[in-house]
Amino acid sequence: MVHFGTLHLQTVSSIGMAIMALLAIVVRTRAGCRPITPAKIVMPPLGMSTGFLMFVVPACRIPLLWAVIALAAGLLCLSYPLIRSSQLEFKDGAVYMKRSKAFAFVLLGLLALRIALHSYIEQFVSIPQTGALFFLLAFGMLLPWRASMLMQYRRLTAPRAAA
Repeated sequence: MVHFGTLHLQTVSSIGMAIMALLAIVVRTRAGCRPITPAKIVMPPLGMSTGFLMFVVPACRIPLLWAVIALAAGLLCLSYPLIRSSQLEFKDGAVYMKRSKAFAFVLLGLLALRIALHSYIEQFVSIPQTGALFFLLAFGMLLPWRASMLMQYRRLTAPRAAA
């Protein structure tokens, strides 16, 4: 069994988070080439919701106040730039994500903020608890963003469905 020291495990987890975030940026910027459907909008939050099972493991449990603060920060602060930089458009009989240079910069800015916060917070709590906090933060960002996209999608398709 390979044993990593605490410092090494924190570094590996930070690098892993950065790689996953950069992968998400690439996937999101390429998404503008394919039509969007309600299922494609709703599936990420549903898939991510399985992450709540981590709280079954005692090492991942955090105080309720911390959980509320992390979720609220994602819901109220960090989802706003994503919502503002994500616009949908109807063209060629389908709904597409409108390409936005601001969107890539918003994702990079959020990545930088998360890495900085992650490095700071993991000094005070365990790595599993840090993961739990950042899961709640990310879920809090994703949920209102996807809800906004779904409302935009319905606004764009409702007039065409009625006709």
